[in-house]
Amino acid sequence: MNTTEYVIYKINKLSKGYVFTVDDFDTGVNNREATIKALNRLVADGIISKLSKGKFYKPEKTPFGNLEPDEYQVSKDLLTKNGRVIGYLTGFGIYNKLGLTTQVSFVIQIGKKETRPSIKRGRYKISFIKQKNTITKKNIPLLQILDAIRYIKKIPDTETKFLIKRFLQIIEPLNKEDLLLLIRLSLKYPPATRALLGAFLQELNINNGIDALKESLNPLSEYNLYISNKHLKSGCNWNIK
Repeated sequence: MNTTEYVIYKINKLSKGYVFTVDDFDTGVNNREATIKALNRLVADGIISKLSKGKFYKPEKTPFGNLEPDEYQVSKDLLTKNGRVIGYLTGFGIYNKLGLTTQVSFVIQIGKKETRPSIKRGRYKISFIKQKNTITKKNIPLLQILDAIRYIKKIPDTETKFLIKRFLQIIEPLNKEDLLLLIRLSLKYPPATRALLGAFLQELNINNGIDALKESLNPLSEYNLYISNKHLKSGCNWNIK
């Protein structure tokens, strides 16, 4: 089996939308150039597609054209390193998955300890937000909730009344352990995020750990989030305007 035949054999085993690089092919150092040439020929023949420099994928073909990979596949090399979690998906795609908006965006946002300039991959723009907490598999869902609370004013195509209701639905089912972790993680977020989380918890009559949020805030500070007290009654107790 020559290099091209081996590359085709390996690609046929991949699922559609899977993003790969030349390093996914065990052809050895001496055959690296031959592998790259084989991949580029397959792109020219329309068998695979190129996402960005050095990144390819097996497209899913539909009557409306080829589908690009999902957010995770596009950005997975930025989320883990040597099996260790170094980042997580957040932003518009997560707002959609949390049911906070129906709008779909071509901007992928990633939370990381160390940020970097935005990059372009295919139709997607990948941008980064700084996450001060240590990122683990366990706390990623909670960090995503906190990010959504932090950027509530930037969630598109949604009314505030609906957002409040949806956030309460997201937080209410969390168990005691996750709620306490959510509060602890929030202490590294801006004061407005902590205040809004406190208002949500109070609205749900969840009091365990809420004192830590109160104590972390300046009692004289006000938070202009444009949230009416009729939509969030507890907001006035947290100086939310």
